[in-house]
Amino acid sequence: MTISDPTETFFNKPLRVYQSGTRPDTGTYVYRLALEYDDSRKMPELIDEFLAQVDTAQLDALVIGMWSEPYEAGANEIIAKLAARAADLPGLRALFIGDMTFEECEISWIVQGDYAPLLRAFPQLEELRIRGSTSLAIAPFTHQSLRAFTIECGGLPAEVAEALAQSSMPNLRHLELWLGDDNYGFSGDVALYRRVLAALWTPHLRYLGLRDAQITDQLALWLAGHEPIRQLDTLDLSLGTIGDMGAWALYQSEYVRDLACLDLSHHYISAACQAQLKTLPLQVILDDAEQEDDGDRYVAVGE
Repeated sequence: MTISDPTETFFNKPLRVYQSGTRPDTGTYVYRLALEYDDSRKMPELIDEFLAQVDTAQLDALVIGMWSEPYEAGANEIIAKLAARAADLPGLRALFIGDMTFEECEISWIVQGDYAPLLRAFPQLEELRIRGSTSLAIAPFTHQSLRAFTIECGGLPAEVAEALAQSSMPNLRHLELWLGDDNYGFSGDVALYRRVLAALWTPHLRYLGLRDAQITDQLALWLAGHEPIRQLDTLDLSLGTIGDMGAWALYQSEYVRDLACLDLSHHYISAACQAQLKTLPLQVILDDAEQEDDGDRYVAVGE
């Protein structure tokens, strides 16, 4: 599987692609800024052009799509431009940087950047979504306003997770991390993600996604015995490699039964175990059953 579908909604609004020369309706839509392959402009220029067309004080959300050669040029110039315009954007609450399908740039090829300047510049930000992990840098941080934090990638490096394990987002409600595959940058283990959750867990957390993980069975074994998960609405272990070992642990967990939704789609779970999971008193999503390939399992999104 690759990311083939464009984002349709963000920050509870439908998404539109910004077209130069048009007047954006930012009250109704969130706009995605993206360059074509043959565009001579740079993304910072397009950002300035877009901001000149809108009431920047009222702009609440923005999506950054493909920039010039995202497989070579990272997002640091984009982050610097947004940080430099922060005083003009007091109402900005949500940012998504790296919204690209595989036809624009494979997820593991997207060169990201250092997010420290952006996190400092936007203390009012409530949602940050990042796609891609090549050259992604996140220093330990504290952010009082973030309610949703997402990193989508084919392989999350341990150094990024270590930084998150030293960070704080006390109002966090949605935490979503795609761990990925070690062929595409994943490093780490369950002990590391125990520390991440110990740091980032809040009384407000309602959605936890540890998705696209080659260690989903091990994560499930841990989470099945982790009492705090009972406060969640959704535990999302989709896109990964879970099999019967992790699935049985979740089925037997008294804490899982307090969830509203358990998402295990893209899985390697036997039919018998799936039947048992479906008897749980909650929504259990078991789409995209997979078969092992000579004993090997694969995450849904790698390259």
